[in-house]
Amino acid sequence: MASRVRVWLNRTYAENVFFIDQLRRNPGDRAVEIHATHGDPDSPVLAAADTAAPEPEGLSPAAYVEYALAQCARRGIDVFVPRLHQSAIVAHRAEFEAVGTALLAPPPEAVALFRDKVIAYEAVQSIGVPVPPWWRVRSADELVAAVEELERQGYQACFKPASGAGGVGFRVITRAPFSLTQLSGFPSPYVPLDLVLDALRLADEPVDWLVMPRLEQPEVSVDCLTGPDNRIRLAVGRTKNGRRRGFTLHEQWLEPARRIAEGFGLHHLSNIQFRMLGEQPVLMDVNTRPAGGLHQLSLCGLNVPWAAVRLALGEDPGEMAPPFLGQDYTVVSGPRPLRPVPLPRQRAEAAALGAVPAPAAPVEPRTAAPGRLGASAADTAAGAPA
Repeated sequence: MASRVRVWLNRTYAENVFFIDQLRRNPGDRAVEIHATHGDPDSPVLAAADTAAPEPEGLSPAAYVEYALAQCARRGIDVFVPRLHQSAIVAHRAEFEAVGTALLAPPPEAVALFRDKVIAYEAVQSIGVPVPPWWRVRSADELVAAVEELERQGYQACFKPASGAGGVGFRVITRAPFSLTQLSGFPSPYVPLDLVLDALRLADEPVDWLVMPRLEQPEVSVDCLTGPDNRIRLAVGRTKNGRRRGFTLHEQWLEPARRIAEGFGLHHLSNIQFRMLGEQPVLMDVNTRPAGGLHQLSLCGLNVPWAAVRLALGEDPGEMAPPFLGQDYTVVSGPRPLRPVPLPRQRAEAAALGAVPAPAAPVEPRTAAPGRLGASAADTAAGAPA
């Protein structure tokens, strides 16, 4: 009988509750235990795990690596899927291997390359993958020059941080003055150029932005599984056009994604995103981590999280192809359980109103059905906040 596999997900996206679900529903019916840590006590990932603990706040990347190594050794982690401080963690891969933990993440060179979007664009352009025109901007004058050149070419300008993930900081520049239009309906990514320039001129330090044309849909995210031999095991595109989602195996998306994943050693799981510039697909972004929507490939008969864990353990799943492409779909939200403990914010509010909160009950290791969790005594002994 195969041994149990212990997997740790550190501070990650809420959508990875589905990543956890798929690990438990693996085709071989292998026993899997999930450990999760997070800075938000109300993260649904904590509630989905078998055991969980709060993450210490304020650690430097180096100190976080020491914390992570201690967690892996104490809990017998077989596979660690790092998101927070990924670049610092992968630089210590040998130390994690020494305590028996495999990292489900690319090597440090690949992570460093794709942290900076400008360096990444230069690198992929050098191997023949099309990228949009771009400018690195650190001042108001540089922003004006970039916007005017893009507008001269017939494009609408947008910007985003030169390093970052998840669309954080993405804005589209408009020449329209600020008006009630911006205050009606839902918040919009559109920002007037004059307000952006005012903010830049008043800022205490320069920004570091990538300015480029606003790209058009469809957006295609290619989920890749790549072995440590730099050979792709799986590449499937997920399409997004407004609300409608779907899947594709068209080579105009998969061929450049394979070239990037194999050429730059994006081992294990990566997500490579494209959009349209006119009639040409161009690279939008490269994520050196599992995408939040990775679980959607289950609609194509694939359990990619489990294949990735097997690969990290040295159990090569071989080349994989979806047995079918699922029908078009959309994404809707649904309820997920949370930890059965009060929020710290609620306790603070109670104190402000003059109420005395009851002492916190000790949290025991999980012994109930999946969905319930607790921190072990080892976390308390290690000084982790309850």
